[in-house]
Amino acid sequence: MKLMLALSSLFLFLACKAQPQPKLSTSKDDNSLLWEVSGNGLQQPSYLFGTFHMMCKDDIQFSDNLLAAIQFSKEVYFEMDLDDAANTLGAMFFMNMKDGKTLRDFYTEEEFLKLEKYFQDSLRTSLKTFQKMKPSFLEAFLYPKMMPCKNMSGVEQELLKITSKDKKEVKGFETIAFQASVFDSIPYSVQAKSLLKTIDSIDKYKLNFDKMVKVYKTQQLDQLEAMFADETIGIQDGLDILLDKRNIDWVNQLKNILPGNHIFMAVGAGHLVGKKGLIELLKKEGYQLRPIANEVITTKMNEGY
Repeated sequence: MKLMLALSSLFLFLACKAQPQPKLSTSKDDNSLLWEVSGNGLQQPSYLFGTFHMMCKDDIQFSDNLLAAIQFSKEVYFEMDLDDAANTLGAMFFMNMKDGKTLRDFYTEEEFLKLEKYFQDSLRTSLKTFQKMKPSFLEAFLYPKMMPCKNMSGVEQELLKITSKDKKEVKGFETIAFQASVFDSIPYSVQAKSLLKTIDSIDKYKLNFDKMVKVYKTQQLDQLEAMFADETIGIQDGLDILLDKRNIDWVNQLKNILPGNHIFMAVGAGHLVGKKGLIELLKKEGYQLRPIANEVITTKMNEGY
């Protein structure tokens, strides 16, 4: 056993030695999705990157700096361990509401018929299969109506292809059970109201979604923060649960993870911004955060992976 541990330590040392720290150029301003985390006693830097969970696949691209940051890092952290089959298989189980609740419990007969008709006529999907699903999860079915393309993907999904190719260890800050419980913290009645509101105002939400994608692609973090604060866009409900509390939990985890490791972490871009965002929270813990130039797009993520 001691021999095995010694050999493991040797392999780890050689692996680290074979991957010199990349020299990544600093962004001209703070508007970058890629940040270097250093200082506070860290021997090597880690990297923080803001993702977008669903968008047109052709719009998902990477810079050389970002690819270098991934290659340098020993492990990759997502919000959830995306290469763990248990998370994928368990997703359907945790998508359902608790206590036997169904959609009919939160709508009048007229509202439910409107919802049912929209899914059947506009989404070509029967609502019967999803009677017990949490309304917030059902909103994901509306994404295709908000996008100008048929070929969709998520930044995390494309990142996972790269980490698999590079044989990187993938980990997560949360489990599927925890992520599902987050939506249990938001009353189902509130979720149901939000789903119906989105359907009734789908054209407005399409414009807002398009605006958010454009802000993300131009990496304007200040504008992204402003969008989260804009009441007319309607994404404030539950932000404390969906973003703030989770950010605090992740930083507490990182205080234990970062000292002994150098990692690449990819989480939703909304988690980066604001006074309660990861960038500011990590600074308060004594870490130095440096925006890395990420505007030069050199590699399409759907090429070569």
